[in-house]
Amino acid sequence: MSMNEVSKSHPLLFSRGKKKPEEEKADEEEVFLRAEKIELTFPVRGGIRQGNVSERDQRLVWDDRRRLRGVRALSDLSFELHQGDRLAIMGRNGSGKTTLLQVLAEIVAPSRGAIVSRGRITSLININLGIQLEATGHRNITLRGLASGYSRKHIEAKRQEIAEFSELGDFLNMPMAAYSSGMRMRLTFAIATAFDPEILILDEWLSAGDITFKRKATERMQEFVSKAGILVLASHSRQLILDNCEKGLWLDGGTIRAFGPIRKVLDAYEADNIPSPAIAGAPTTATG
Repeated sequence: MSMNEVSKSHPLLFSRGKKKPEEEKADEEEVFLRAEKIELTFPVRGGIRQGNVSERDQRLVWDDRRRLRGVRALSDLSFELHQGDRLAIMGRNGSGKTTLLQVLAEIVAPSRGAIVSRGRITSLININLGIQLEATGHRNITLRGLASGYSRKHIEAKRQEIAEFSELGDFLNMPMAAYSSGMRMRLTFAIATAFDPEILILDEWLSAGDITFKRKATERMQEFVSKAGILVLASHSRQLILDNCEKGLWLDGGTIRAFGPIRKVLDAYEADNIPSPAIAGAPTTATG
């Protein structure tokens, strides 16, 4: 791909046609997220040639000399979400779920296509991202807030709430390197869920701490998700999906097999992936 092609596909360089003032005003009031013909290929270097790996796998990209040059993780993905939408992404391990979340969160740029969004994107794919262990807990509250695009004024307005929820007290004045793993998780969870999300990208459900703290964390997580203008959740849990989403997207080998009402998509996915009990001796209860 040429540099010119990359520039055209980068989400930050996507341009829209000029709209009438009344259309622009309506758009400003609506949170949305759109994927347009997304493709992502990871480059492969080395001397791997056809014959050493399966030649039938459509995700593998070969050059004219029969050498492997890339693995296509996502292919021609297009869909659109609007305010209030709750989308579950489902698929087998290796189907591209986390990769798609990373593209939607603009952590990874697509090889082709574009992500178009209106609204602040909050990604909880890795809540430890941006945390500095040598910095104090209070300093990490500031750093994580700034990295997420919030103003210092907004961060200060949330600081007391974060401190109280984390239950870390004076430890917030100490470097996080001195924290136990449980203390770190409590603080990162408290920071990650402190700011109201507009577009929330979530890889499985978050929880943290001991039994008592987990109860608090579950309640906070439910409230946090309910405030999102748009939710995109990747999960293997059938019940979690049904409780939180009304739309479904089934990924298979980096392509969309189905997109639509959650029960219809989930039933189709499970019918394709859960062995028949009569054949495989599997339990009759679906686990998602």
